[in-house]
Amino acid sequence: MKALVCHKDGNIELVEKEIPHIRDSRDAVIKVTMASICTSDLHIMHGAVPRAIPETVLGHEYVGAVVELGDSVKNLKIGDRVSVNCITFCGECYFCKKGFINNCKNGGWEVGCRIDGGHAEYSRIPFADCSLSKIPDSVSDRSALFVGDILASGYFGAELCEIKQGDTIAVIGSGPVGMCAMECAKVLGAERVIAVDINEKRLQVARDNKLADYFFNPEKCDVEKEIKKITENRGADGVIEAAGGDNTFEIAWKIARPNSVVSVVAMYEKPQILPLPDMYGKNLIFKTGGVDAIHSDKILKLIADGKISTDFLITHTFSLENIVEAYKFFENKEDNCLKIAIVP
Repeated sequence: MKALVCHKDGNIELVEKEIPHIRDSRDAVIKVTMASICTSDLHIMHGAVPRAIPETVLGHEYVGAVVELGDSVKNLKIGDRVSVNCITFCGECYFCKKGFINNCKNGGWEVGCRIDGGHAEYSRIPFADCSLSKIPDSVSDRSALFVGDILASGYFGAELCEIKQGDTIAVIGSGPVGMCAMECAKVLGAERVIAVDINEKRLQVARDNKLADYFFNPEKCDVEKEIKKITENRGADGVIEAAGGDNTFEIAWKIARPNSVVSVVAMYEKPQILPLPDMYGKNLIFKTGGVDAIHSDKILKLIADGKISTDFLITHTFSLENIVEAYKFFENKEDNCLKIAIVP
């Protein structure tokens, strides 16, 4: 089969590999029907993910159909359409039972980073009963494509904010994760959502899709002052940092009201500064980490019920044969690219 691997030097290459088969009774093998490229894939290429194993097949955003099952898999059958979680997890260890699947003691393997991912024709998934979610018949592959990663990350970021009905939530970054976070914040009860980004075209996408109520560009206004104007001088009730820029962490804690949560789901390529003397007295709670994508079934139901839609994020389509070109296209944000669908 054809598969995209990342070499130790950071170069990517479409190569021929053996079709994977069952190794453990809890495995499943799926035929990949659609995949996407994530900024995290670029981080792996750039050497910014130390845990990544060279020669691993990239790709952790994908859907497919089950073609082979281990004897211990109970919740799936051959032919089921499934969404793949970006983290494989056992569902039985201490961390899994707490919902902290990113730290699973038996799985916790990042798909496309430490085990072969979905930028291939077929993919083997450990702990299939937990790591795969059946896609409802009414939900297309396109609509389910981001459930296991960026949509899960957006939900995770919103969940960390402990949103209450009527809250005003600011989201820094109008990229795909940020826009997913905006949708999820609304679903979880936010009355008003504020989009913050320096990219006017992406702010316009968020505006066109009614993802937020206010749109601020830090290069054109004092975001902290603008947010205080609409929150009776308090600041945002919660902030989701989904940008990972040089100064976005600073913006995040500055626009948060005292005694609120700053949720950091961005992946940074260099350390950030926590200026405790400057923020003293704001009594902020910071929550961060890799996504605990435990809510895939819930998110699929929200899609089926019409409460969340991410179809608009797919702006371009490439074949697997042309995936190296697609990576360059995505990295350079050519033609205002947001997300790419990779099809067989």
